[in-house]
Amino acid sequence: MVMGFSIALIVFSLLLMLLVLMHKGKGGGLSDMFGGGMQSSVGGSSVAERNLDRITVVVGLIWFGLIVALALLMKLKG
Repeated sequence: MVMGFSIALIVFSLLLMLLVLMHKGKGGGLSDMFGGGMQSSVGGSSVAERNLDRITVVVGLIWFGLIVALALLMKLKG
């Protein structure tokens, strides 16, 4: 069971990294240095960006839940 949660945690960690990297830079900091400071001609956030935000939050919550579940399993096992 611990192995299954560990594999799921690795998969969700990679997915979370991918989702965070897909977000558009908000300006300022390192995102400007690498060309992320370009202003879009369309103001506000699009539907795709809002959906990406929602998906990222859900995956982040699942990731956090997997960490807590794995910690509880390891504590009970050891």
